[in-house]
Amino acid sequence: MAILLGLDVGDTRIGVALSDELGVAAHPLCTLTRKNRKVDLIAISDLVSIHKVECVVIGLPISLDGSIGTQAEKVQKFAKRLEHVIDIPIEFQDERFTTAEAEEILHELNKDAKAQKELIDEVSAVIILDDYLNRDQGINSTVPTEDS
Repeated sequence: MAILLGLDVGDTRIGVALSDELGVAAHPLCTLTRKNRKVDLIAISDLVSIHKVECVVIGLPISLDGSIGTQAEKVQKFAKRLEHVIDIPIEFQDERFTTAEAEEILHELNKDAKAQKELIDEVSAVIILDDYLNRDQGINSTVPTEDS
């Protein structure tokens, strides 16, 4: 199985998760603070190289009604730019409710507000990647694209 990199792309930070070599589970890797387009893309490209990643999974913030909103369009544009700097597939995973789920997990772990803020993006990236791994095994549905 391939190693996958999961991304929760936000305007300020990018949460990053990595799958195990068996593609069974994801674990948090880091949170990148957004600098500018070039620096952000290089940082992700470096992670892909260092960890020998074979596919990047990006959370797509689809609206509750299933449509592609402004934030999802930003993420899709980011993915298009990333395609130009890495030579591996990029997949999307529906990320609806991942932030709420991540907050709940961190609350259950008794993380204070500061710790939650520092970890929320990484935990969201883990959830996105785990959902993708489960989808790949036929457990979840697919994500609509701008062509859907």
